[in-house]
Amino acid sequence: MTAAPLTVSSLHIYPVKSCAGIALDKAEVLPRGLQHDRRWMVVDASGRFITQRDYPRMALIAVELTATGLRLHAPEAGSVDVVVPLGSRVPVSVWKSDLTLPVADDGVNAWLSAFLGQPCRLVHLPDSMTRAVTSARRRDGDEVSLADGFPILVATMASLTNLNARLEKPLPMNRFRPNIVIEGAGAWEEDTWHEVQIGGVRLELMKPCTRCNLTQVEQASGAEDGKEPIRTLRKFRFSQAEAGVLFGVNATPRSPGTIKQGDVLEILSRQPAPELLLRA
Repeated sequence: MTAAPLTVSSLHIYPVKSCAGIALDKAEVLPRGLQHDRRWMVVDASGRFITQRDYPRMALIAVELTATGLRLHAPEAGSVDVVVPLGSRVPVSVWKSDLTLPVADDGVNAWLSAFLGQPCRLVHLPDSMTRAVTSARRRDGDEVSLADGFPILVATMASLTNLNARLEKPLPMNRFRPNIVIEGAGAWEEDTWHEVQIGGVRLELMKPCTRCNLTQVEQASGAEDGKEPIRTLRKFRFSQAEAGVLFGVNATPRSPGTIKQGDVLEILSRQPAPELLLRA
């Protein structure tokens, strides 16, 4: 009996880091990730990036791509148009990366500051600037957008189903903010993928993704929703080597191209699954 193919069930980008995502029918894959994914970022008054980890209301900021940049929407705050900035730049930091990026105009920053309740600014990573991957698990020349560590996050529906069977209240995939969601795999099978191909796009899976309290933010309400899924993941998906709980796999493009919903994923090579420490 022939096994069912592995296929792309959904594609997602998050143009502004930690704000709401956009579902796509197809996406262009570039060296630094899906086109338009995490090219913008909100920073505090000191230039340090901010996310839903500390500001869960960021989940409520909807993002629309426009011909000149973005349009941001938020409940009871209306909308604001953002033009790709070309002028003044400010020093910013995101994890181990220090950059000097163009900053949006004062009206945009005032709108964001009012909604989030603290002074902040919106910055942009232009195509002309490169941010290097800082993880030890990289190749020379690997780059990334303003994502945490790697260009792309791959997840599977089977792993979410397996996790949800252990939870009192099932969670949607948007808690994990993946770029590419795969259907047809076995639960946690993605742990063993090393190189895969989707259409003409080849991806190298670099490391399992360590998850944090951002996954505890309900994306529809912008509020923290208890201790799940981290509490349950600690019981069966804790990796001592990664110093955290795992869901999904970080990937780096090795060839550019277009991927679409329904495309078949082909496994080119495998690797050992991460060693998990089962915790009571």
